[in-house]
Amino acid sequence: MRKKKILLFTFIFLLCSAQSAWAAYHFSSFRGRSPIHIFRADVVPRGISPDTIKTIYHFPKSGGNGTIAIIGAYDDTTIEKDLQVFSQMFGLPECSSKNGCFEKHPIGNKKIASNSGWNLETSLDVEWAHAIAPGAKILLVQAPTPSGANLLAAVDYAAGRSDAVAISMSWGGREFEEEKSLDAHFVSKSGAVFFASSGDNGWGASWPASSPNVVSVGGTSLLLKDDGSFKSEKAWEGSGGGVSAYEPQPSYQSSYSIPKAKGKRAIPDVSYNADPHSGFSVYAKGTWYVLGGTSAGAPQWAGIRSLGLSAANEKFYSDKASNSHATFFRDITGGSNGDCAYYCDARKRYDYITGLGSPLTINF
Repeated sequence: MRKKKILLFTFIFLLCSAQSAWAAYHFSSFRGRSPIHIFRADVVPRGISPDTIKTIYHFPKSGGNGTIAIIGAYDDTTIEKDLQVFSQMFGLPECSSKNGCFEKHPIGNKKIASNSGWNLETSLDVEWAHAIAPGAKILLVQAPTPSGANLLAAVDYAAGRSDAVAISMSWGGREFEEEKSLDAHFVSKSGAVFFASSGDNGWGASWPASSPNVVSVGGTSLLLKDDGSFKSEKAWEGSGGGVSAYEPQPSYQSSYSIPKAKGKRAIPDVSYNADPHSGFSVYAKGTWYVLGGTSAGAPQWAGIRSLGLSAANEKFYSDKASNSHATFFRDITGGSNGDCAYYCDARKRYDYITGLGSPLTINF
């Protein structure tokens, strides 16, 4: 009996401690995590190529308008050289600081340290934003660390640029009660649209993807035929998704009538290939990687925005509700990301893993 009481008290103590720690979590404790997964590394590219993904999602081979801003952390000292190798491998136009296509802007006056994990994220984001929209300029804004304050300072810089048409944020973390007060950071004077990864831990909402001013990008798994052509697409088991604990449902979602949202912001809005097994070829510091994760979708959706200048949440939900919705999205109806019944299963129309679906056009 005594042993049972001890176990009971221990359980209550741990539960109360966990609840206290959860309640104490605020923006001041936020540190962004980049949802990225390495499938393999090699001396030659083994992942999906730009031409393949453009065929699967019906993108043009060229094009791009304005500037795509990539928000990252730490200093990737070789990113411009890595981008050159990537571009040459896949026949993409040069994108460098010399020809005005690439710009790197550090936040703050102090020297920024390097970080191998974030450097790999930077390579994925920069290289694939350029791959999707090779005619666009790339602006890499580097926060000194992935703290919430530093990342928002980088966001604010990009939002203040008059040339920005899309802003990509391939990072996220737990929600916090102050997040509604930060929504104004995701509004650009130039009309740039913000894109954020929904996360790679399955069921659960994350910030900044939960902001109503952000396009939240979930993940899918692509299955290709032996010749590399498209075979099928389903929900990726790691894709983040759910209902925000703090943000109310925006008007573009309430007009679409998303089931079981209960008046709260539902994520994701759209989806993109994220499965590491069907991952993307990325070059970084002398090595070719095959990378996956929802972090791959945010910069590529930013590229879609640059190509068609129309990708935005208000148009997405209107298009999916139209009679011609199949021309805009591939409706993902198979796969799951957990054991939470309705919220964890892909289905027709909107679902909490892949949102409205994956892209089939650049015009919305």
